[in-house]
Amino acid sequence: MPIPALRLAAVILCVHALACAAAPAGPDAEEPLRIIDAHTHTDFTGESERTSRVPMTEEQYFKEWQAAGVTGAVAHSREDGKGYADLRSRNVVTCAGVGPKVDVARLEAGLKSGRYGCIKVYLGYVHQWAYDKDYEPAYRLAEKYKVPVVFHTDDTYATKAKLKYADPLTIDEVAVDHPNVDFVIAHCGNPWIESAAEVAYKNPNVYLDGSALLVGDLSRSPQEKVDTYVVKPIAWIFGYLEDPSKLMFGTDWPLTPIQPYVDAFKRAIPREHWKAVFHDNAARVFKLR
Repeated sequence: MPIPALRLAAVILCVHALACAAAPAGPDAEEPLRIIDAHTHTDFTGESERTSRVPMTEEQYFKEWQAAGVTGAVAHSREDGKGYADLRSRNVVTCAGVGPKVDVARLEAGLKSGRYGCIKVYLGYVHQWAYDKDYEPAYRLAEKYKVPVVFHTDDTYATKAKLKYADPLTIDEVAVDHPNVDFVIAHCGNPWIESAAEVAYKNPNVYLDGSALLVGDLSRSPQEKVDTYVVKPIAWIFGYLEDPSKLMFGTDWPLTPIQPYVDAFKRAIPREHWKAVFHDNAARVFKLR
């Protein structure tokens, strides 16, 4: 008995719908990329940053989060910890800055309470090597509370800083002597990216954040400049590491707006590793969501 035309059409449409539902999702159906910015500053002064002209306000910070798909961040504080917003409820972990002499009581109190979730050592700004004995109390507390230590490396914003102390190669000694502590080399040691990459490649407890390889508004910079100073160096570092779990996305906001830096970073990292580099690595190292 022949099937009526209308019924046949309905059957065909039903089969087509079932086939579409069973088929793998195409590129347009991919989940949005969740991003953790592994290097920001949250001292919201209300002024505009002198290089990027980004307004240093909490409103601007989270406005850029929303536009770029950021869901968490690491914030770096000065030694005194003053002037920095407590944004733990927004999935932001704050690094406690330490000076040449570690205030052990203050640091431990902050780590114990959860106010701080990492420790920041300002190499170059402080005229001490990463392996200076005065930093040992900080490394012991990092091991005790299972938090990472982040080192400023690379260029400095202060002419009185001494660059020899900011060379990332010296972090190798600390990593070897403290195998139970995770260390992060900020800014990929730029311009000493080869040394930073080697230290991270060699040591299982060393990671890199790729923040601030170029500052200012990258959307206003010539593409050739962005390629030369961000895309190509990050691509080289990623290839040298041979381990997608070692590199983390970061901006150093407000020194550069978030979205243009995301765009440059995406061009440096193979798409299949975006999830690791933009989110999962920082989530693991800094215990973020």
